[in-house]
Amino acid sequence: MLDIKLIRKDKEEIEAKLKSKDPSISLTPILELDQQIREGKTKVEQLKAERNDASQKIGELKRKGENAQPLLDRVSSFAEEIRHLDQHLSYLEQQFQDAMARLPNIPEDGIKISMDPKDNVLLKEFGKKREFDFSFKNHLELNEKLNLFDFKRGAKIAGAGWPVYRGMGARLEWALLNYMISIHIKNGFEQWIPPIVVKEETLYGSGQLPKFANQQFKIHDEDYKFFMIPTAEVPLNGLHAGEIIHQKELPLRYIAYTPCFRREAGAAGAQERGLIRVHQFNKVEMFCFCKPEDSASLFDQMVASAEEILQGLNLHYRNMLLVTGDMSFAGAKTIDVEVWLPGQNRYYEVSSITNCTDFQARRSDIRFRRKQEEKPEFVHTLNGSGLATSRLMVALLENNQNEDGSINVPEVLQDYLGGVSVITPENGLND
Repeated sequence: MLDIKLIRKDKEEIEAKLKSKDPSISLTPILELDQQIREGKTKVEQLKAERNDASQKIGELKRKGENAQPLLDRVSSFAEEIRHLDQHLSYLEQQFQDAMARLPNIPEDGIKISMDPKDNVLLKEFGKKREFDFSFKNHLELNEKLNLFDFKRGAKIAGAGWPVYRGMGARLEWALLNYMISIHIKNGFEQWIPPIVVKEETLYGSGQLPKFANQQFKIHDEDYKFFMIPTAEVPLNGLHAGEIIHQKELPLRYIAYTPCFRREAGAAGAQERGLIRVHQFNKVEMFCFCKPEDSASLFDQMVASAEEILQGLNLHYRNMLLVTGDMSFAGAKTIDVEVWLPGQNRYYEVSSITNCTDFQARRSDIRFRRKQEEKPEFVHTLNGSGLATSRLMVALLENNQNEDGSINVPEVLQDYLGGVSVITPENGLND
């Protein structure tokens, strides 16, 4: 949520920055609503003051035994007018809040202005693309002999886009998750296990509602109205909703493993089959609460923690600073960490680290107080995948394959697999 005071102060500048994310945005209707609400509130206060003045005069007239009926009629008319104004104000405020809730966060100064993801800025590369001296396979072709996943049975159970991991595939997935969690804990993050369903207001607080309502999976029956989480960012942000955090506790660095649920699977072409784009995937999420002056350095720490995982796996990746039009709704600055997938002949994002500044904190009312006598301020929040495993799994399989279709297991994962160093058809189901 943006601060309406900023919009009032410099409508043209704020509108120009928001248009760099969404060219259709206009702040004029919001400011018109804001003006109507302020004028309406002033009118209500004037009427209430006149009503109170008339009520005092009625008391004086009654004490004197004089006729107070004209003033009584006037007070009655005040009450009816105030009731109508309050109803209209309630309607205007709902319209205003909905309009404000649909405005994205303001990009940081210095972010490249473009609506084309092809203009994202390369910041860094680690390693090089693997050069194969044999005809390599994509992860679906590798799976034909290794039996790591069962896409047909997943489709039978739930439909397309709901993969089933089996045997060594399930164990490798679990090894990845444990490895990533251990890295983040070493780097000072506290582990949480949050619910994978949340209330509507929790989704709103993180910026997923109302704009992205059609992208969420809902659980709706007579007793419950829950949403399946699209990312652990949502419940982690909600942990401190409505709270004033003591400044000595900041920064708070959290991680959480959860499955994530998204309706977008199947939106792309045939090259994104298998694990590339699915309705359910696993992810370790980083999330931080901090004072505004600390968010830039925390952002760098989160990027470094994500990179450390990929470097330990010896995977080629690149860091891309996203242009304004490619950033998330809540983001002020985002770096995507992308791995190279040979089978798709392109890079795919496995981590997106975002500084949301005070955008989510305003929606969720998360504040801190520097001194007891001072007014509370909104914290800054940051989030980042650390990492999403489905595409990371594809990167591991495709970049570590041998000519015979076996997979070399990175050394950092071998202890989690009981010492298995190579995945073969023989140990694909049982080592």
